[in-house]
Amino acid sequence: MGRGRLRVLLGAAPGVGKTYAMLEEGKHLRDAGKDVVVAVVETHGRAATAAMARGLEVVPRVAVTHRGVELDDLDLDAVLARRPDVALVDELAHTNAPGLAHHKRWEDVDRLLDAGIDVLSTVNIQHIESLNDVVEKITGVTQRETIPDAVLRAADQIEVVDLAPQALRDRLSSGVVYPAERVDAALSNYFRLGNLTALRELALLWLADEVDAALQHYRTEHGIDSTWEARERVVVTLTGGPEGETLLRRGARIAARSAGGDLLAVHVTSQDGLRGATPGALAQQRLLVEQLGGTYHQVVGDDIPTALVEFAKGVNATQLVIGVSRRSRLSAALSGPGIGATVTREAGNIDVHIVNHAAAGGRSRLPRLGGALTMKRRVIGFVLALVGGPLLTWVLVTFRTEESIISDVLAYQLLVVVVALVGGAWPAVYAAVLSGVTLDYFFIAPYHTITVGEPLHIVALVLYVVIAILVSVVVDQAARTTRAARRAAAESEVLATVAGSVLRGQDAVQALVHRAREAFGLAGARLVSDGAVLASDGEVPEGAARTTIDVDGRAALELYGADLEASERRLLRVIAAQLQAALEHNDLAEVASEVDQLAESDRVRSALLSALSHDLRRPLSAAAASVSGLRTDPGTLSAADRAELLETADESLTSLSTLITDLLDVSRLEAGVLGVSRSPVDAADVILPALDELHLGPGQVELDLDLTVPLVLADPVLLQRVVVNLLANATRHSPAGRRVRLTTSTFAGTVEIRVVDHGPGIPTDRREDVFVPFQRLGDTDNTTGLGLGLALSKGFVEGMGGTLVPEDTPGGGLTMVVALPAAAPSTAPDQPDRPETTAP
Repeated sequence: MGRGRLRVLLGAAPGVGKTYAMLEEGKHLRDAGKDVVVAVVETHGRAATAAMARGLEVVPRVAVTHRGVELDDLDLDAVLARRPDVALVDELAHTNAPGLAHHKRWEDVDRLLDAGIDVLSTVNIQHIESLNDVVEKITGVTQRETIPDAVLRAADQIEVVDLAPQALRDRLSSGVVYPAERVDAALSNYFRLGNLTALRELALLWLADEVDAALQHYRTEHGIDSTWEARERVVVTLTGGPEGETLLRRGARIAARSAGGDLLAVHVTSQDGLRGATPGALAQQRLLVEQLGGTYHQVVGDDIPTALVEFAKGVNATQLVIGVSRRSRLSAALSGPGIGATVTREAGNIDVHIVNHAAAGGRSRLPRLGGALTMKRRVIGFVLALVGGPLLTWVLVTFRTEESIISDVLAYQLLVVVVALVGGAWPAVYAAVLSGVTLDYFFIAPYHTITVGEPLHIVALVLYVVIAILVSVVVDQAARTTRAARRAAAESEVLATVAGSVLRGQDAVQALVHRAREAFGLAGARLVSDGAVLASDGEVPEGAARTTIDVDGRAALELYGADLEASERRLLRVIAAQLQAALEHNDLAEVASEVDQLAESDRVRSALLSALSHDLRRPLSAAAASVSGLRTDPGTLSAADRAELLETADESLTSLSTLITDLLDVSRLEAGVLGVSRSPVDAADVILPALDELHLGPGQVELDLDLTVPLVLADPVLLQRVVVNLLANATRHSPAGRRVRLTTSTFAGTVEIRVVDHGPGIPTDRREDVFVPFQRLGDTDNTTGLGLGLALSKGFVEGMGGTLVPEDTPGGGLTMVVALPAAAPSTAPDQPDRPETTAP
């Protein structure tokens, strides 16, 4: 008897249809002649799921009593005794009731598999152990029931039951997933559109990695090392140079042309660590890789082309992107084929893209103005003299005649000039002396002796040396001029790039510090003022040399890395001057911001005066008229008239008192002196008095208060004002016959109070306007006050450390969500049993 097969249906979130699909597949297997039983199924009250389970044999659950509570769960022994061909086991990550043989349901499934029973099960992506923390960051909910990755990966078949996020929200709104009373909270919490999209991507990527691992395992088992183009995998080679961004974006475009294409970036470092790249550039390119949806890899190898090709073959790459060589033509000719040519030859059936780039030639870093010729060129000059001299001598001796002495001399002279052009003075002098001795030894009688019989021969040798020196001086001057021109162009590019960065909206100070570090090839740079770091770029290695440039006495630019030469400090002074201007610009921007705030305050005062001229005048005029009427001859007024005038005066003065209170509260909010005294509060203790204040009963408001929500950390007086304002707005905009709904719930350490209406709602682009003082979004009935209610409510809630957010009501309308932090259990005082607060 062999082990059974495990097939798992993986979902991104509850409600996508995993259980339904499992039951549907069970019926198909039964119709195909398989013996199928339902070992355990969790319908969660969903009618469609329960209907699909009808017609299938269900193994009765086992009852377990724990602490006086009766629980039922999978009866493992009954299923083993029944021995079906296929067992349907829902919720693989479920924790069993205490007292059963196993702690987890997946352990029960393992027993069924050992008994030779095939199992069809379900699990959600949030229950996978390795993804638990990722899901918590996305949703804010900690998952306590998890399943080890190894258990799930050991399944014989894993399928994703997929459903578009908006389609799942539509199912939720229609009541298919949860009861109607839980829909609003679910849509605004776990089932947010962004959460569902992220969970869906997580599920698809996890399964894609599982398929990729299975494919790699198959290739390894069968010894297959050729590329299988199941999907495009584009590998981009990074050297740490400035061309990396260009290569990455090109590679991303190539990967995007095929659905599901992968982007991989790789940097090869030498085993001795001597062939390094700019750490700052690599860090930025690694960040860009992640932004483009790719992955970054680093491998070690002295033979860069071989390491690149081996990595590309190891990841089953189909495309390889490398940059054009930054070597000169002469260097390429002398040192042989470059990385590009070698990679192309060894890549086999992997397509190689050699991409040109603006940074070719190392223009990101300023050339140094030290020695005109590099040590590499000098070495090449000596090698050319040492190898070219004997080779030329062999050719000339082979074809020597009595009349060829002049051409022999000119040939050696040409060799001296070529060596001078390549290596400069010292290799040229060496070639001149060597050629003079060779001429005397092989071509001037007596042959094969170093004997100068004629003074003219000495003159010729001196001329060789002089000509070599003159040519080398010309070459050296040309190299210096070229280096100076390249440096001037690089300095101009530095300044132009900084200016362009600022024009594109980048921070000027950060851009200057970045370019200062990059231009001089340093490890790190930072701008420091009074011990505070204003901007930094790269790393600050321990023990690195530091160069400090003063920036107008207000800050200092610290550069870490190689010591800078005196000629390089000129550009630093220019950068320091620009840093000074950038700091002054930031100061001016702060002053301008303060001016903007003053202008905003002036606008608020203007709006306040405009509102006062109308909204305060109306109740004040009504109260004054009523009092004047009461002061007339008592004999002219009836008792009913006096009562009406008194009622009018009372209503007007009450309205006037409310308006003045709101104005004072707005003034305190604007001044930042709103007094907030937070303490643990029961939300119900605030909501019920708010209903009494507004005289709202069961005909206007439907309550759905969750009795399990913790105490909220808030100011009870301010929170009641918030609820009153929100309820007043909701009842005013709700259509006749539709009740306002008020609910409480808890999510991710916060308590949420929702005020739900079914009115016209607010367009998405106008939602921020409702929180602006003196804005009433078109209300012109002259009875809605100054338009301060929502502005005050938002200020009160934020003052208590919470948020006030408008959302769409399913089916039309507006939902105002008050989210406040829940009080810690240790700070919550002992509370009596809460009264039952159900819908009136």
